[in-house]
Amino acid sequence: MSTTDRDQKIVDEIASHYREILRLVGEDPNREGLLKTPMRAAKAIYAITSGYRQNPEEIASQAIFEHAGSRIVIVKDIEFYSMCEHHILPFFGKIAVGYLPKGKMIGLSKLARIVDAFARRLQVQERLTAQICHLLTDTLPNEGVIVACEAGHLCMKMRGVEKQESSTVTFDYTGKFETDAEMRKEFLSFINNN
Repeated sequence: MSTTDRDQKIVDEIASHYREILRLVGEDPNREGLLKTPMRAAKAIYAITSGYRQNPEEIASQAIFEHAGSRIVIVKDIEFYSMCEHHILPFFGKIAVGYLPKGKMIGLSKLARIVDAFARRLQVQERLTAQICHLLTDTLPNEGVIVACEAGHLCMKMRGVEKQESSTVTFDYTGKFETDAEMRKEFLSFINNN
């Protein structure tokens, strides 16, 4: 069975479950407006969770090059979309990644791909931030990695406490960022400078 056939079989099975969910919440899945909804929802959730079918380590290792001279490399405002593993509701925001090169650097687009590979899974923001930081620490020669993430969570906005303006900020860092508060401060000043 080809990957495409396997993917379609999985999507078909997910669609059958969405059809049953529609029925259980009190809808008629045979109603005109809902006839294609189970398949649309199945395709959407399969795409949203594509990170399970990606290997972040492989993504990182495909684009590591000789270092060309920056003391710190920062890529900020990497937008991401994820799903809260507790309620299967979206959370989304921006991530900033910084690292201190040690003889090597990573292709900039790979940082965004790594973010997507981890974000497009059922997630919690704290783990997402740590996974990105520790993957880069382990795969890229460096003297320190720092990752900052700010996100809004629909599980807090649509349900529960319903706080519309709330956002969550998480950080993780390794190496020199752990011991040098000035370096962390410098990173934060760069990412907060609009």
